Amino acid sequence: MRKFWDTLLIAIKGSEKNFTSGSINRAIFLLSVPMILEMVMESLFAVVDVFFVAQIGVDAVATVGLTESVITLVYALAIGISMAASAMVARRIGEKDPEAAANAAAQAILLAVFISTILGILGLWFAPDILRLMGGDEELVAEGAGYTRILFATNIFITLLFLLNGIFRGAGDASLAMRSLWIANGLNIILDPFFIFGWGFFPEMGVQGAAVATSIGRGVGVAFQVYVLLRGSSVIRLTRKHFQLQWDLLRKQIEVAAGGAGQHLIASASWIFMTRIIAVFGSEALAGYTIAIRIIIFAILPSWGISNSAATLVGQNLGAKKADRAEKSVWRTAFFNMLFLIVLTILFILNAPLLIQLFTSETEVINAGVLSLQIISVGYVFFGYAMVLSASFNGAGDTRTPTITNFICFWLIEIPLAYFLAISSDWGPSGVYWAIAISEGILALMLIYIFRQGKWKLVEI
Repeated sequence: MRKFWDTLLIAIKGSEKNFTSGSINRAIFLLSVPMILEMVMESLFAVVDVFFVAQIGVDAVATVGLTESVITLVYALAIGISMAASAMVARRIGEKDPEAAANAAAQAILLAVFISTILGILGLWFAPDILRLMGGDEELVAEGAGYTRILFATNIFITLLFLLNGIFRGAGDASLAMRSLWIANGLNIILDPFFIFGWGFFPEMGVQGAAVATSIGRGVGVAFQVYVLLRGSSVIRLTRKHFQLQWDLLRKQIEVAAGGAGQHLIASASWIFMTRIIAVFGSEALAGYTIAIRIIIFAILPSWGISNSAATLVGQNLGAKKADRAEKSVWRTAFFNMLFLIVLTILFILNAPLLIQLFTSETEVINAGVLSLQIISVGYVFFGYAMVLSASFNGAGDTRTPTITNFICFWLIEIPLAYFLAISSDWGPSGVYWAIAISEGILALMLIYIFRQGKWKLVEI
């Protein structure tokens, strides 16, 4: 037992950063613990945020749901750039070349700032149109446009938070990524009620207050990340010379990031279509779905933490020319992830009414949320493998394979199937939920088959 606690302490402190030798189970544990704790805070924020917003009303929750279904496009781009940076940094660290790792990190930051600026301007200008496009009525648009504007205007904090944490993970500094997200979301949770309800001398801002709290929290988290990278307390230390444009490296970053962003854009766009279909059935159905998705995020974000450990292990071990060790790490991580999600799925199915009632007392919203939570969570048992295998391809620098499989499963299968079941077959919202569960099962099977072919081991980045 003492050995376990000693290892746990090492994982939280992040004192080990190279995972190309020694026990694979230990490496998975040391990387997964801080990544899980990082994602636990992210998932806790998602749940707490919607809890406070739900106290305002159904339209406020629907505003969050509509906005975040679009803001996931920002997340997709951020994750794509982060994925490229993480894969390149991990490969260079495996090759024992921290200077090259710093160059890769700096070029990714320049790319992120450029893209975030463009998205911020577009979102700030077209916020009301975005809500209308997503099916919001004029009352919802009037109440929620400020929320949407603020989140888009400050999207650079979202992008950099994802990117810099990806750099930390690639370098094996998972504990630093954990600390930055705890700072960002911990502050976010504390500030939420102050800005939403106007506690003390704070102004009562309603749903816009949630966006203000989010932006402040993430901004402080990014400030911490930048301080660490410039001060040199990470494996990587950035200086002015690293930010000189290196076009060959930047082109490679864009190439890998395009695949990473593409796969998440495809997945995110499918969620937008799912939300748009559900919006047809009214604000109650949409609010129930939004609450259920937040609860599901509470489950799968820690699971993404486990998956991210596989990406680091693959990148570092391929850099160290240890492809077999990389493959063994992936299969073990996937198995552990599946076990984790099986337990959570059982808990969600048995306790769905109780969980939804924590957020709302409106009967129609509860019924919609329960149905959504029970059906969608079934698909995440299979998605446990898909998460790890997708992360592993990305860690190897092969972002193309997950992009293709996401396109097939989410656009060619999930969207048409959701429309057919929900609208054409008159299943209502449950048709959307079943389409999500089915497509995720198919995705897992496809990725398992392709991963076994082993071509990902030959990717050069």
